[in-house]
Amino acid sequence: MDPNPVRLWHHAIETNDLSGFEAALAEHAVFQSPAVHAPQAGKALVAKYLRAAFAVLNSPTFRYVEEWHGDGSAVLEFEAMLGDIHVNGVDIIRWNGDGQVVSFKVMVRPIRALNTLVALMGAELRRGEA
Repeated sequence: MDPNPVRLWHHAIETNDLSGFEAALAEHAVFQSPAVHAPQAGKALVAKYLRAAFAVLNSPTFRYVEEWHGDGSAVLEFEAMLGDIHVNGVDIIRWNGDGQVVSFKVMVRPIRALNTLVALMGAELRRGEA
């Protein structure tokens, strides 16, 4: 397994295959959504949210525009279009010394983009439960 979760994440985006990144999730990983108050904890739940986000955002308009790296963390700024709505946001990824992802936080702006994303993510999550 690649010890660099950011490289794994970029590979997932490029190939539209989340399996390698999902394998790097720690069992106690946490997903923090800009739309859901409570953190979503546990590998399976984090993977579920990431798959829904993939379905909604991973399109030809999605691109990362900047990255900042620290020891055990990275911030990746992205842009995408949802119809005619411009989305600007950041993914904040944290990992432990073993390269396992322990936290994935997403922040989105402007409010119109967030509201659209909430509706689309909700529909995708419900579709995944069906």
